[in-house]
Amino acid sequence: MKFRLILPLLLLTLLIAVFAYKADDDPFNALLKKLEVYNEKYPQEKVHLHLDKPYYAIGDDIWFKAYVINTQTSKLSAISSALYVELINEKDSVKKQLKLPLVSGVSWGDFKLPDSLTEGNYRIRAYTQWMRNAGSDFFFDKTIKIGNSWANNVFTSTSYTYSKQNISEKVNAVVRFTDKNGQAYANSEVSYEVILNFRSITKAKAVTNDKGIVNVNFQNSQPSLYKSGKIVVTLNLPDKKKVIKQIPIKATSNAVDVQFFPESGNLVENLPCKVAVKAVNASGLGEDIEGVIVDNTGLEVYKFSTTHLGMGSLFLNPQPGKTYSAKVKFKDGSEGIFNLPKVSASGYLLAVTQTAENVVAKILVSPGLVGSGELKIVAQNNSNVYFVSRAAPSKQIITTSIPKKELPAGIIQFTVFSADNRPICERLIFVNNGVGKIDLKVASAKQSYTKKEKVDLNLEAAINNKPLEGTFSIAVTNTASVIPDEENESNIFTSLLLTSDIMGYVEKPNYYFLKNDTKTQQDLDNLMLTQGWRRILWKNVISGLPPNIRFEPEKTLKISGTITTYGGKPSPNSKVSLFSSSGGFFATDTISDAQGRFSFDNLIFNDSTKFIVQARNAKNKKSVDIKMDVVAGQVVTKNKNTGDIEVNVNEALSSYLKQSDNFFEELTRRGLLERSITLKEVNIVEKKNPAKNSSNLNGGGNADAVITAEQLQNCTTLSMCLQGRVAGLMIRDGKAYLLRNGNTPMQIVIDGMMVEPDFLDNITPFDIETIEVLKSIGNTAIYGMRGGGGVLVITTKTGGGTAGLSSFTPGIITFSPKGFYTARQFYSPKYEVATNTPDLRTTIYWTPHVATKDGKGTVSYYNADQPGTYRVVAEGADLDGNLGRAVYTYEVK
Repeated sequence: MKFRLILPLLLLTLLIAVFAYKADDDPFNALLKKLEVYNEKYPQEKVHLHLDKPYYAIGDDIWFKAYVINTQTSKLSAISSALYVELINEKDSVKKQLKLPLVSGVSWGDFKLPDSLTEGNYRIRAYTQWMRNAGSDFFFDKTIKIGNSWANNVFTSTSYTYSKQNISEKVNAVVRFTDKNGQAYANSEVSYEVILNFRSITKAKAVTNDKGIVNVNFQNSQPSLYKSGKIVVTLNLPDKKKVIKQIPIKATSNAVDVQFFPESGNLVENLPCKVAVKAVNASGLGEDIEGVIVDNTGLEVYKFSTTHLGMGSLFLNPQPGKTYSAKVKFKDGSEGIFNLPKVSASGYLLAVTQTAENVVAKILVSPGLVGSGELKIVAQNNSNVYFVSRAAPSKQIITTSIPKKELPAGIIQFTVFSADNRPICERLIFVNNGVGKIDLKVASAKQSYTKKEKVDLNLEAAINNKPLEGTFSIAVTNTASVIPDEENESNIFTSLLLTSDIMGYVEKPNYYFLKNDTKTQQDLDNLMLTQGWRRILWKNVISGLPPNIRFEPEKTLKISGTITTYGGKPSPNSKVSLFSSSGGFFATDTISDAQGRFSFDNLIFNDSTKFIVQARNAKNKKSVDIKMDVVAGQVVTKNKNTGDIEVNVNEALSSYLKQSDNFFEELTRRGLLERSITLKEVNIVEKKNPAKNSSNLNGGGNADAVITAEQLQNCTTLSMCLQGRVAGLMIRDGKAYLLRNGNTPMQIVIDGMMVEPDFLDNITPFDIETIEVLKSIGNTAIYGMRGGGGVLVITTKTGGGTAGLSSFTPGIITFSPKGFYTARQFYSPKYEVATNTPDLRTTIYWTPHVATKDGKGTVSYYNADQPGTYRVVAEGADLDGNLGRAVYTYEVK
């Protein structure tokens, strides 16, 4: 009995093992396993920044909350522990960079917009070091307008007209100059330079007419190369001051580019195909058109028109031997002819449609390919496979259906593989299933409030009526001054579900999330058909080619490097010491390994912290080189969001600037606002600073004597340089003393770092920019007891500049790595006692972190003095990466 019972079990086990072996041996299963391993080994991160406002003025603060998602798990990311957020100007130059600590995938920070900035189209870019491996196309990169009225006396308004001359494009720019009150700068001298793609096209001078207008004419002889640029104008004011303005050139013509996109990449004879069309003008914005498809005999095949932002679709059944083109009519009445892609004699097509409950995929096969081998279709999101189907095509149409509830919200990539496992068709769709999975609600006790009245907001977060724990950010603005543009908003849905997975510009991204009706779904599908998406390339997975990993995830703040001999060989067992006096004295040491490597890990320090690294070899000699590990900065790529660029920023924000002007002037009147530029009515003669990068606490150049780099060229040691050069200063035992304090050596400060007096000759004179000698009590008092013997403030050629790294031989360097920025707290006034002080805030309230407990959270704040509709925007996520957003309004009278 036992034998009979055991034998079937053995046979069953053997059969299972055989089938398992075949499944593992199947090349397609192996390919899917490769993708799974690839995704686990190289997960991606996405970033969204919730900003308090859509635009700003000079003098404002930009407040933001960062959410970072791990695409492999769809949860808040634990891959990186540091986030970089940058403010980039129109010159593609980083004006400010913050490094923020990421805790459980979230962080927050702020940018202060000083009056030293100019108005313009700025960008806010956010990324982690790990994200840099995938390329900047997938960074958070948003264009924002920043106006300037409060610190600005010259306003420009520019309009463009275009014409053609043979192959050249002629541009006429009409530029008007006015003051803050709209009065023209008449009969004023202007010089200008036209720059296209960093190439100077023309320079000239002109005089404004009685309306403050000057005409700038130029010709673009290479329109295929030079498509955008800027006009740099210099206006000479009556008081002999000069004001420089940069005016964007978004386009050099009014040409419209029209492209056609077959649904799965190809047109195939006798296979009906949906074809998307996209028309984009030279400014980067969609432009609606209408037209007709004709074949090579002139026969009209299909009339079409675009329906949203220059996008639409049509159906075409290509016939053998035919080619197709489109006769397009533009809104100005002009016409153009554009070729459709070539038609293949045979092939495969993939058509995907959505119903309320399902996603239906159809594979269309040319007659000659029926029975040619098994086809596979894969549906994946962020490289996570959600559906796989196989079929041997015994007929021309193969249909499969997927319940939407089995798919995540966002972009789903469908790929059809041939019998030899080559991708032959691809199609993107957007599944709206589960967008805003978190049911987020914001409510207040009443719908109408008075000015400066206290508001208590209640936040409720749940999924399927189950309360959840999450982190949320809340921004409150007055729509009377901060006018919302709902369709053009970027938010947690548009960033993490749409634009972070698409290369290129998406115009009005929030339009696709405001409604879920038939038209919006069709418009969103047209967007998917016309937009490229290449976060994961199948060919890399198939070939087993790993991504080029140049940047490892940042887990902690660390300082590391290599100790070598002067000949470049590793110096093992060297003692390496790390010192810092920023925010209190800090010292630690370690020993280099066999390769001369050393590392100080798990450090905590703020931005602008300066360190000294000292090394001695195994024989306690200081004749070593210290090579620090420095990660190269991220290159600033050209702004891809060209459609969001505004030529006349101040004019576009005029109503907001008026409101912010009143706010800043009130703060200035009350002495609560600092201005960093010289006011017009204050006559200050500029004085050249002999120590411009100095860390002198009295201010650069405020010293009893300043020794410059030129004066240090002919001496080998700093002691030699200083001896006899400054009255009352002497050198003894390698230390500097003042004659009046012969027993107390002078305090040495190197790039803001206080070091011991015997460090003097460890510094190479060639590396020094300036030495400031502080002898008098008026200059040394600010240093307290440390300044009792006098102070030498030494600024190195790199340590006081932007490099943050200065080499001193032998065996000592100063190093300024990027530390964490300490976020400021939004000031929210309290009016528990009545006050007549005007409150003209443009951001009424901001909080980056509201943690819901049992699904609930509360915040309290006071309204401002301005009546209107107050708009509350709350965004956030739970620990599983489910997203939520809510918009709530109430009235203030």
